[in-house]
Amino acid sequence: MLMNIPFIDLKTQYERVKPQINARITQVLEHGAYVMGPEITELERQLSDYCNVKHTITCSSGTDALLLGLMAYDIGPGDAVFTPSFTFFATAEAIALLGATPVFIDIDSQSFNLDPKRLAEAIQQVKQSKKLNPRGILPVNLFGLPADYHEIHSIAAEHDLFVLEDAAQSFGATYRDQVSCSLGDISATSFFPAKPLGCYGDGGAVFTDNDELAEKILSLRIHGMGRNKYDNVRIGINARMDSIQAAVLLAKLEIFDDELKKRRQLAGVYDQCLKDLIETPYIPDWKTSSWAQFSVLSKHRERMIEALAEQGIPVQVYYRTPCHMSKAFAYLGYKPGDLPNTEEASSQIFSLPMHPYLGFDVATKITSILHDLLTKISRETERAKYQDVR
Repeated sequence: MLMNIPFIDLKTQYERVKPQINARITQVLEHGAYVMGPEITELERQLSDYCNVKHTITCSSGTDALLLGLMAYDIGPGDAVFTPSFTFFATAEAIALLGATPVFIDIDSQSFNLDPKRLAEAIQQVKQSKKLNPRGILPVNLFGLPADYHEIHSIAAEHDLFVLEDAAQSFGATYRDQVSCSLGDISATSFFPAKPLGCYGDGGAVFTDNDELAEKILSLRIHGMGRNKYDNVRIGINARMDSIQAAVLLAKLEIFDDELKKRRQLAGVYDQCLKDLIETPYIPDWKTSSWAQFSVLSKHRERMIEALAEQGIPVQVYYRTPCHMSKAFAYLGYKPGDLPNTEEASSQIFSLPMHPYLGFDVATKITSILHDLLTKISRETERAKYQDVR
């Protein structure tokens, strides 16, 4: 019997908070301030409180949040920004959009996060080549797990680089008791609907404790605005969040901690059920994940995906093509083998359904399917060995 479960269940979530969401959206419709309405100010205050940061600037998407963070440092042609290749394309795209050069760093094979040792080596290589000016580091908290910011900030301080935290997937995660979105000089997150905290369209936010950077980002968000919207003091972009998206996020923030708890419980069940069959995520004691994804590794990925799909269990692959191997970045000259951990992960990784409303029985069903498949593969291997001997 097919399970036919959703990969992410936004419908059930909506039913839970339907009165609150509808009431907040109705307020927007009644006051008519559809862009930069009072919900924006309220949301920014609540996000600052949640993440324990001084300034939160909401914006139109996670991509624009990254772009605003880079623009705040005047990133442009000739600049190098160091970032992992194993990430959603927008991370590196934001760098390239400003004419700067993304320098791709290999990942740690356990966490999938940027490897600080490889980072330090890459910075030295760029400095020695004298072709680019090292400016910043853009770590990614992949699948909800923060990178190693203690090491990253130490390296950044040694080379006078800024750190821009890509927290698009990690709202609610922690690193050494600090909340994600407070781990960089500037931090950026996404509120795309599939994220742990998502709106009903595109949305994002930028976070910082730096007063000067915050003032500049506020200007950049609205066409480089000065004292008013017709006083343009710099080149900026149109990156405002609309009031309805803020209204949705305010309603969802009320249940976010409970949803985060449920995600972590599901991840624990997945891990216990699957750790003897496939490689499950590694979470150090000093970090917590927001579990944007539950991503596993297997050399038998394609057969596992097929077997699960046959039983109505959806699977996604993040990411089959790492950024340094994408057609868009071919001009940088990377070749297969340059980032071995990244490339190996891309060939084996896949993500299982993960949301707060998923029953634990799904983990049991997945375990059964994968156990049967691996038993079948083992028999096929033994049969092939026997035939070779003959």
